[in-house]
Amino acid sequence: MTGNKGKRLNKYIGDYVVFDLETTGVRPDVDEIIEISAIKVREHKAVDEFSTLVNPGMHIPAAASRVNHITDDMVESAPELAQALEGFLRFAGDDILVGHNIHSFDLNFIYHGTMRIFHTAIENDYIDTLYMARQCLPELSHYKLSDVAAYFHISTKGAHRALNDCVMNQKCYEGLGKILCQRRKTDPEITCPKCGAEMVKRSGKYGEFYGCSDFPRCRGTRKI
Repeated sequence: MTGNKGKRLNKYIGDYVVFDLETTGVRPDVDEIIEISAIKVREHKAVDEFSTLVNPGMHIPAAASRVNHITDDMVESAPELAQALEGFLRFAGDDILVGHNIHSFDLNFIYHGTMRIFHTAIENDYIDTLYMARQCLPELSHYKLSDVAAYFHISTKGAHRALNDCVMNQKCYEGLGKILCQRRKTDPEITCPKCGAEMVKRSGKYGEFYGCSDFPRCRGTRKI
């Protein structure tokens, strides 16, 4: 599901909101959000935070609890999704969102929830640190958030709770951003003529070419 999500960007910026979710499973059409956390960053420094458990209105499967350590008892008196989402959307405003694997996971849950409850889409542009890590740290064999954190010697204590993951990922993004800036001194960013997202090198039948990083939603290409 992609819906009307904003553009996926690949840049180093100073003002943004990093966010993370915990859920009952991996499918936004049948599973539910059980925790939303976010950190507001200004000039590369954390200045505010938002965090809430969410009552999913369903039993939290044991497999999910084993990962995030969130149980039915913990969410029994938590706000329902409508209230939690409203708070998160107000906190995020129009900021660019940053997160790890949000392109294919977290944003799909947010999009599904906002459409279902408010009948509107979340259209913030966003930066996925999973894609940044693959570009900036090709020497890694795995790209889970904990793998990227380990590369930068960032503590992974409390991983898989949303606010702890936000803290971890904000530090990872700052580290990745510095690497990205160094790379762009010799390999400047090329933007897509159709949508403005970054173009990346790809290999095809007739050799290398630049393709839009927002593929398959945008199929812009450019010769090298």
